[in-house]
Amino acid sequence: MSADKFKFSSLLVGSFVLLVLAIVFKPFTIVNAGERGVILNFGKVQDKVLDEGIHPILPIVTQVKRLSVRVQQNSFTADAASKDLQKVSTQLAVNWHIDAAQVNKVFQRIGDQEEIISRIITPAVSEVLKAATTNKTAEEIITKRNDLKQEIDNNLKNRLANYSILIDDVSLVDFTFSPEFSKAIESKQIAEQEAKQAEFIALKASKEAVAEVNRAKGQAEAQRLQRLTLTKELLQKQAIEKWDGRFPTVMAGDGALPLINLDATTLSAPKAK
Repeated sequence: MSADKFKFSSLLVGSFVLLVLAIVFKPFTIVNAGERGVILNFGKVQDKVLDEGIHPILPIVTQVKRLSVRVQQNSFTADAASKDLQKVSTQLAVNWHIDAAQVNKVFQRIGDQEEIISRIITPAVSEVLKAATTNKTAEEIITKRNDLKQEIDNNLKNRLANYSILIDDVSLVDFTFSPEFSKAIESKQIAEQEAKQAEFIALKASKEAVAEVNRAKGQAEAQRLQRLTLTKELLQKQAIEKWDGRFPTVMAGDGALPLINLDATTLSAPKAK
């Protein structure tokens, strides 16, 4: 075998060995988009946090744990009692994420995402919700939903900020009360609707009565004014203007005779000369 062939074969074998070692021991790590890498040297968490991309590491010595720093959404259902001792079950949707600069501290104190949810967020949601609903009656929970949501949002942010867990938003998805209370609420709503309907009918009748009185007053006033302006001469003048030149007739014997209404002024005898 020539020297050149021997060198080439040695190079191929060396490259193959390096490739195998690289595959087995992985002297690099890749942190995907939306993640941060926590460095552990012989199991000890390091201060440095790996950003997205490829990073060289020491095989065997270094291990990298990846945690998502994207916004996560989880739903929680918690039972509590209102101020008036009504049982209420509340379903919340919580949007949250880990502080990207503190993922190593979060992993060191709490663990991975599942442990964050089970050990920290779930009990925090339950406590904050109970504290908020205890200060409100069942009716206020329904009518002041936005105030309750804001209170839960603020308190949960303050509580979880100590763990470098940031709350983006809290949504109150649904409330569920006991069947007895739900029935009472429904009955109250029906009664209020009926009362409003009765009030509307009474108001309408009152307005119609006032309108009728006003119409009657107007007609009476018109008649009074008409009586003041009508005189005997005016009536006679109107009759003359409307006369068509024919006299009314009455039945007398076999034929009809004209009926002439002559008063004393028209039949007065002529004065003697």
